[in-house]
Amino acid sequence: MDIAVEPDGPTDGAARRREQRGWYWYDWANSVYSTTVLTVFLGPYLTSVAKAAADAHGFVHPLGIPVRAGSFYAYSVSASLLLSVLAMPLAAAAADRSGRKKPLLGCCAYVGAAATTGMFFLDGDRYLLGGALLIIANVSFVVSMMLYNSYLPQIAAPEERDAVSSRGWAFGYAAGALVLVANLVLYAGHASFGLSEGSAVRICLASAGLWWAVFTVVPLRRLRDRFPARAATAPAPAPAPGGGLRQLRETLRDLRRHPLTLGFLLAYLVYNDGVQTVITQASVFGSEELGLDQTTLIVAVLLVQALAAAGAVLMGRLARRYGAKRTILGSLVAWTAVIVAGYFLPAHAPVWFFCLAVAIGLVLGGSQALSRSLYSHLIPRGKEAEYFAAYEISDRGVSWLGPLVFGVAYQVTGSYRDAIVSLAAFFVIGFVLLSRVPVRRAVIAAGNRAPDLI
Repeated sequence: MDIAVEPDGPTDGAARRREQRGWYWYDWANSVYSTTVLTVFLGPYLTSVAKAAADAHGFVHPLGIPVRAGSFYAYSVSASLLLSVLAMPLAAAAADRSGRKKPLLGCCAYVGAAATTGMFFLDGDRYLLGGALLIIANVSFVVSMMLYNSYLPQIAAPEERDAVSSRGWAFGYAAGALVLVANLVLYAGHASFGLSEGSAVRICLASAGLWWAVFTVVPLRRLRDRFPARAATAPAPAPAPGGGLRQLRETLRDLRRHPLTLGFLLAYLVYNDGVQTVITQASVFGSEELGLDQTTLIVAVLLVQALAAAGAVLMGRLARRYGAKRTILGSLVAWTAVIVAGYFLPAHAPVWFFCLAVAIGLVLGGSQALSRSLYSHLIPRGKEAEYFAAYEISDRGVSWLGPLVFGVAYQVTGSYRDAIVSLAAFFVIGFVLLSRVPVRRAVIAAGNRAPDLI
């Protein structure tokens, strides 16, 4: 005999909209960490702290291992992504099997927010503290995003998901731009505030953690746990004791029973690798190839943040008219055009670089939001968190091929223009792979109802 359960999918309209509005606020809460900490401030600052601690040869020695100070930040990010790959499947299995997703989300959010706020104490030569806080914050951020994304099919009916996902991305980009403007005012005018440059950076880092903590209260108040139906005498099974890798193998084994869903993930892995590489290498291209200064690059980041919010909403509307798959395919064509245009940008011309930032912003948020909503249709009921763990691993855990191609292209040609245009291959191949996925048939094969337009 089954125990009483919460409905697994969307409920009545008023309750559903209340949850959706709460869900948006987690994007608002955590996107500031991604923008202020990862994109702008922490990399250069932690590198300077590591260099202050380096020996005469420029090396630091975490755990007795010689590491060049300039590489410490990159290694810390890589370590956090590796740990995320191990942690996500365990958290996902616990969430799906117990139904207690909200406490896990809250735990990850507040551990990450606490670690980010603790970066205020990162000064002098405390590079080990910085690396540890970065790893804790980043693992918490990635796992919480996996749990957050897995709510989408539970709080939105099939025909609503493109719009709901797009609004979430728009909320996040708007918050990132808002706080980044305030941070840059503090950073640029630190002397007038009686602060050193380092103190201003530490306040900016800590502000991201406080923002994350304060606004996480809203989704935790409005989102609901959904408990899976099971025999009253049978407790929810615990995650496999072999750890994250064993649970990941189980999820991938289940994915093989849904080859069309796996086909979408492969396409997403390819074109998203191109997206992530453009995001991480655009500043290198701007500074090294185009000769642009730091102020120009920061203004370009703000343009991308602001327009990505508008682009996510605009592409959500296009998806309602043309379907998510066609809109994503159109965005991949736009991405290819952006890459080719970047190849021809003149040096020392900030206006043209700003035009490129505008184009990136308009397609960035929408392509990410619609990919998330389209994937949500392809997940078997009751396995949302496990399947979104695989999605997050595709998003963050294996985005290494694009930077490798970029680096090899530069090494062979000596030109960042050739390196940037080489990334067009990711969008072309991703377009071909996605165009071959019959998404309506994939939705039905996953046991879900297909919306009228997808």
